Amino acid sequence: MGHRVLVVDDDPTVSDVVRRYLEQDGCLVRLVADGPAALSAAAADPPDVVVLDRMLGAVDGFEVCRRLRAHRPDLPVVMLTALGEEADRVAGLEVGADDYVTKPFSPRELVLRVRSVLRRAAPAPEAVLRDGDLIADTGRRTATRGERELSLPVREFDLLEFLLRNPGRAWSRAQLLEKVWGWQFGDESTVTVHVRRLREKIEHDPAAPVRLRTVWGVGYRYEPEPPGA
Repeated sequence: MGHRVLVVDDDPTVSDVVRRYLEQDGCLVRLVADGPAALSAAAADPPDVVVLDRMLGAVDGFEVCRRLRAHRPDLPVVMLTALGEEADRVAGLEVGADDYVTKPFSPRELVLRVRSVLRRAAPAPEAVLRDGDLIADTGRRTATRGERELSLPVREFDLLEFLLRNPGRAWSRAQLLEKVWGWQFGDESTVTVHVRRLREKIEHDPAAPVRLRTVWGVGYRYEPEPPGA
């Protein structure tokens, strides 16, 4: 059976094109036209991924994403936006979107983005990665710090897993886009937003990070906790 995709867009022409391309890719697609209908549909028949328009009615895409995240932190969300400004794209990532596509878009590109987030959300062969009080279980795709389970959307977990597997090396934002997102080009502010959000969850003091450090002029480096610390 194909992946279940909930498409939320108030433009019937866009919805129909997205539906046809996703169905050709083997997905089971449900269309809704506004925020309340999206939340009801997601609760009644939980999807595997949501394709979510930014510009809806009173309950816009940002608010829908926030509410979906509150109930299912691991639910992949690909946001559609007609606004090309960096601030708007960053805002979508800040509320928890895993990816975004700017209108007008290629339907084939959207299908590839949906495939990508689904692939990365799928359970991996079980491995438990540890760094002091921070533990990431790649099979269950869960992470804890001390006694607290962390709420990590798909891309944040992917980023944490990659860094835990590759400590001590400095990575540029372009390299992280390729290694974690699978993009050979794209908006590098995506990485910046995810690093900031991840620091809020894994650092004792996000303003003075000791694990996920900035390497000025390069990018970021993960420093594991020294043995015996």
